[in-house]
Amino acid sequence: MKRIQIVQIGLGSVGRELARQILARREAILRRYGFSIDYLAIADSTGMFFSGAPLPPETVLTILEAKAAGRTLADQGAPRRGSLGVLPISAQGVAVDVSAYAGTTVILADAVRFGHRVVTANKQPLCAAYHDFRTLTENGATRYEATVGAGLPVIGTLQGLLDSGDEVLRIEAVMSGTLGYLCTELEAGKLLSVALREAHALGYTEPDPRDDLSGLDVARKALILGRTCGQPWTIDQIPPEPWYPPEFAHLELDEFMARLEELDAPMAERVAAARATGGALRYVASVTPEGARVGFQIVPADHPLAGLRGPDNLFSFTTTRYAERPLVIRGPGAGVAVTAAAVLADIVATGREMHG
Repeated sequence: MKRIQIVQIGLGSVGRELARQILARREAILRRYGFSIDYLAIADSTGMFFSGAPLPPETVLTILEAKAAGRTLADQGAPRRGSLGVLPISAQGVAVDVSAYAGTTVILADAVRFGHRVVTANKQPLCAAYHDFRTLTENGATRYEATVGAGLPVIGTLQGLLDSGDEVLRIEAVMSGTLGYLCTELEAGKLLSVALREAHALGYTEPDPRDDLSGLDVARKALILGRTCGQPWTIDQIPPEPWYPPEFAHLELDEFMARLEELDAPMAERVAAARATGGALRYVASVTPEGARVGFQIVPADHPLAGLRGPDNLFSFTTTRYAERPLVIRGPGAGVAVTAAAVLADIVATGREMHG
């Protein structure tokens, strides 16, 4: 039987969901494509389970349950590791990164240099030095669909356009569910302080909402889109427009949350200005061959982004072929299940290529 042996880095919510989906779909994938997906190793920031042979599904489930209960792999008896080092990947192996750890860049690049394949939902390695991006992605060695639109087929669509000879003239996107939700609430008349506290209480934001409001995550996604188009940009070339003044970046979290009312008036002015033009205020990433911009934008009422509501993401591709009517992709741009499913789809596609 043909096998795809994976080494998974990361057992957060997406990593655990991915493992569950893999175990649930193993038999169906074997019947359809003739290969089995097996776990050769599982790692978190504290340790790695690896025995030289595939881990039994029951063992993987036990690891997941313990991890969900708050026990690290080291707590579960895995050898402690100061760093992951060289991954124990087999000849038919795939390194799967579902962490948010910047330190996996060298690890994944080494895997590619040794002839292995990579699937990642981690944006950090793709936003490191441009030569690392090239190492990871040259010859199609790495699939990274989940890095930009979670489960939306954004990267695959973009690569298909480029591979078929189309020329990308402009990409416009709302690609933060959190910021999209806030824009919708502001448009409905809520004050930013009220909308943000509600979103924070509902778990729609990061524990520190400034991680969303800084716009840095959107800038990273814009960088990945630009680099996929062949642009050798760095993250420093895409400074995002934050939702708060510079001095708010250095406040303790409690003080930041207590002073949110100071942000209400400036944001209300932005919303009113958009309404006066008949347009809509959106937090937009624009990517063209000349560069990328991430920040607030008033879009006309007939623009695809104007009709966006709630936490959905939307990507509008204007190309040589799609010049008059842009190609639009819209849907949930976040969520544990859809993100894990996108990673699994990349693993399956990689397996099909390896055993084609």
